Amino acid sequence: METRIKRAMQKDAESFIMLMEEHRQSMLKVAYGFFSNEDDVADVMQQTVLNAYEHIGELKKPAYFKTWLIRILINNCSQLYNSQKRMLTGTEIAEEKYYDSYPEENDFFSLLSMLHKDDRPIFQLYYAEGYTAREISKILDINENTVRSRIHRGKEQLRRQIQRKEQA
Repeated sequence: METRIKRAMQKDAESFIMLMEEHRQSMLKVAYGFFSNEDDVADVMQQTVLNAYEHIGELKKPAYFKTWLIRILINNCSQLYNSQKRMLTGTEIAEEKYYDSYPEENDFFSLLSMLHKDDRPIFQLYYAEGYTAREISKILDINENTVRSRIHRGKEQLRRQIQRKEQA
């Protein structure tokens, strides 16, 4: 794979397309961690592929390709989310922060939707992609202890919401 990354860094379109296909599922999982709307996911995926192609020559080490790509995706997700948030009123934002409903199907994306937007990428990277807290802190450019505390806080929030639903 490193050879393919090096060829893509030299603007070999076929190698780049193959890399995007190899990482497509990981990218989709992260994007769906931010958005439930397919159009928003498609927008950030398209923008990420474009940004990655334009800047692949700036990648310092081929071994960090996936981390670099996911970072671009998260930046694009954050930009789109923030631009949408500016269009909402303060009440809508407060209501959007947490979901009170228990997911119909106990799948990962439904559980993610119950978390605060800022915690979703951390859970996605930690549980679905298998990154460590240290790696996530580098990808998201936040303190490693912050990552750990958000994971702990998010697990507690999910546990409370599930218990609340089971008691109802």
